Amino acid sequence: MITQLLSSIAQGVGLTLYVTGASLVIGGIIGLVLVGAARSPIAIIRTIATLYINIVRVIPPITWLFLIYFGLPQYSLRLTTIQAAIIGFSIIASAFMAEIYRSGLLSIPDGQREAAHALGLGSVATVGHIITPQAFRVALPAIATYGIGLLKDSALASTIGVREITYYAQQGAKQTHQGLLAFIIAGVLYIIISLIVALVSRRVDLTLRRKIGVA
Repeated sequence: MITQLLSSIAQGVGLTLYVTGASLVIGGIIGLVLVGAARSPIAIIRTIATLYINIVRVIPPITWLFLIYFGLPQYSLRLTTIQAAIIGFSIIASAFMAEIYRSGLLSIPDGQREAAHALGLGSVATVGHIITPQAFRVALPAIATYGIGLLKDSALASTIGVREITYYAQQGAKQTHQGLLAFIIAGVLYIIISLIVALVSRRVDLTLRRKIGVA
């Protein structure tokens, strides 16, 4: 029974990772644009970016999924369940990643920029070689933590029919009448994936520390 359920639920691991990874990458890219806009010298751009970030963060993830999957077809825009899930989670991730980036940038003392300019480095070189590596290292633990949170939130995609871990756990529970066992297996799979993400994050952090000479 356990082997059968494990084999069935494990089918959802690939799609869980795909939805989570794609959403984190897309959201991370949009987040870079947002944090740049939020720090813009133009007031209207700052205001729009800040409003977007604040509004997106307070709306529950499941509401975003339903708005996109069930709402957009009213305007002749039909999406597959996977497309709707990735778009929804990407929107959410972009706002949270923007805040993570902002915190990372704020952690870098202004003296770093001043020193770089004093050495004759331009703005692009300063950001690319001095500020960004340090800010990314500072932000990495928060990014990993959010990534794990996004992994758990991806279970909500089962509500619109995405065949990820929770979806197969629900199907397995219905077919075998072993709901407790099915969701314990699902929980264990989420734990294993989360631990792997945490370990990879730690390894990347140590590598970055060595490169920039931080103990």
